[in-house]
Amino acid sequence: MTKRCILTINAGSSSIKFALFECSDAPAQSAGDPLRRLFKGSIERIGLPDAELKVTADGESGNSQQRLQAPDHAAAVDALMRWMGARAELSQLRAIGHRIVQGGPTYHAPVRLDADVVRALRQLSPYDPEHMPQELRLVAACQQRFAELPQVACFDTAFHHDLPRVAQLLPLPRRYLRAGLRRYGFHGLSYASLLQQLERLAGAEAAAGRLVLAHLGNGASLAAVHRGRPIDTSMAFTPTAGIPMSTRSGDLDPGVVGYLARTEKLDAAAFNQLVNTQSGLLGISETSADMQDLLAREAQDERAHDAVELFCYQVRKYIGAYSAALGGLDTLVFAGGIGEHAAPVRQRICQQLDFLGVTLDAALNEQHAPLISSASSRVAVRVIATDEEQVMAQLVRATLWPPR
Repeated sequence: MTKRCILTINAGSSSIKFALFECSDAPAQSAGDPLRRLFKGSIERIGLPDAELKVTADGESGNSQQRLQAPDHAAAVDALMRWMGARAELSQLRAIGHRIVQGGPTYHAPVRLDADVVRALRQLSPYDPEHMPQELRLVAACQQRFAELPQVACFDTAFHHDLPRVAQLLPLPRRYLRAGLRRYGFHGLSYASLLQQLERLAGAEAAAGRLVLAHLGNGASLAAVHRGRPIDTSMAFTPTAGIPMSTRSGDLDPGVVGYLARTEKLDAAAFNQLVNTQSGLLGISETSADMQDLLAREAQDERAHDAVELFCYQVRKYIGAYSAALGGLDTLVFAGGIGEHAAPVRQRICQQLDFLGVTLDAALNEQHAPLISSASSRVAVRVIATDEEQVMAQLVRATLWPPR
């Protein structure tokens, strides 16, 4: 039986993640069929002098690493294309999947990328100026390098498309809703992955229960999910909304916009830069956007302590709010770099949630165990490594080679 490979590409504001999956040439029986990952990699710290390309082959413990000159995404894309040209596995490449952060009001399912779709996505750039230009640059580079291959857009907003109407609305004049301004939500590929994995780990009944999924990383959000459907999510029209993140502010009093415009003459571009790259953990601590750095410093640095406390406090508030929206809570899932690896953060978030029935096992939490709730906890608390690339490969396969 011949084999074919799917390449997934996930462009962030300062990184590019990629993975190669092998699947059978036979039609898939379902989008959840296993796919064998051949390797995964990333280009990190784009725009900084120490940019680096890292690759891990499936089943190998060590990474191969290569320093890069990547002052911007264009240079990083060129480096990725050169590296890919030397990989023998890519002779079996049959399709490429791209994570597109914002699908806007139009796209709520994966779609094959053609000139019309690319043109429509370019028109959506004002919705997402932080990601869309880089994403479309990668699409164009792959089209040039692999002109004969189909490319598929996998939208991060698609998971949240059917949010209840009340959770979609922004309290602005209705003409803005007609213009496409609504709460879209993000991290949808991650949430789809967590639901799949929760069903494998705990069964279909648990996955259909009242869930709060906490994707806590450099970008961070939470989602309330019941019966596999989204009920609410913390990010809104843009990924800047919700809880404080590494460099994003999260929710702000909108009056801050007018105040800074009057007192510091901040225009829209400068304000966007402020709330996306200078705020959050970095802004409060004045030292670092990295949670592990802040945890190490907080005993001696009140600013680091404030940043950690604010993050945990805001996450805890959202868990409480979403438990109310769900009418109770059955499972709480932590994911993302902070959610998976920062035991003190998980402990602080959960320490005042006993009224919901959340109690942690301290030893299991320190071990980053898959299940960290105590035996007496009414709520299951889990740590799950999200796998957006796996979900993307599934979506590409189902879009191009649907089951018969």
